[in-house]
Amino acid sequence: MDIKNALLYGDLNETVYMEQPPGYVARGEKQRMVCILKKAIYGLKQSPKAWFDKFSRIIGEFGFSRCQVDHSVFVQTTRSGMVVHAVYVDDILITDSDIVGIEKAKTYLRKQFITKDLGRPRYFLGIEIPHNKHGVSLSQRKYACDLLQEAGLLGTKPVDTPMDSNLDFWNDDGNYLEDKTKYRRLVGKLIYLIVTRPDISFAVGLVNQFMDKPRSVHWEAALRILKYINASPGKGLLFKRHGQNIIGSLLLDIAPMLVGNHVTWRSKKQTIVVRLSAEVEYRAIAHTTSEIFG
Repeated sequence: MDIKNALLYGDLNETVYMEQPPGYVARGEKQRMVCILKKAIYGLKQSPKAWFDKFSRIIGEFGFSRCQVDHSVFVQTTRSGMVVHAVYVDDILITDSDIVGIEKAKTYLRKQFITKDLGRPRYFLGIEIPHNKHGVSLSQRKYACDLLQEAGLLGTKPVDTPMDSNLDFWNDDGNYLEDKTKYRRLVGKLIYLIVTRPDISFAVGLVNQFMDKPRSVHWEAALRILKYINASPGKGLLFKRHGQNIIGSLLLDIAPMLVGNHVTWRSKKQTIVVRLSAEVEYRAIAHTTSEIFG
């Protein structure tokens, strides 16, 4: 669901003045007069927060509560199950175990805002969401292909691994890149691709460590990740239909599972020095439990 002109719904908590729009002068008034804003407008730095506060208040009046793990997710418990709203600015994903709950939520939002119902989600924030008999898939095929096209690697020979195991990232022999922005932009886009491609997370994590002073070897490593993606740009995640159990698996990382599918995961370097690997495992267990139970 899309909210039309969402930022214009925001209420301002402070007094804001604005110059009169070009070509408009209020009749009988001097040209130097200014306007006082009654509502948020596009271009005002506090408009996004004003809109989100307005949406949070309105959806809260309908019985939704904000998720403490992700503040852009709102949840309502009903007799039939649970209604979930995932909000990104003016785009909203609504899901429920019962279609009746979804329709009630849509009807309520239509009374509050001018909305456009886009039907079953198939594309959201660069992520394709195809449905089939096995479940729901998440992929970034178009995003990946656009990235390959931008780098001039679309259709080139792919590689089997995202990283060369013999590559020395800390080799000081390579030249520093003259255009750091190009490297940072590429790595930043690769980071977003990890959303549906966790298989490249380790390689992207390495090239991300050299954003300050990238060398030619790091640029080549980033391009190799693209060549690996070129082998299967439509590869992604599949959420299967079965069960309702929550499982937390760990191997020096965190990976809670819901209905047999990974719904969140985390892997990071140790921030402390430990004496035993068992201590690391216990810390991972604590983080996993906290992730599951909030």
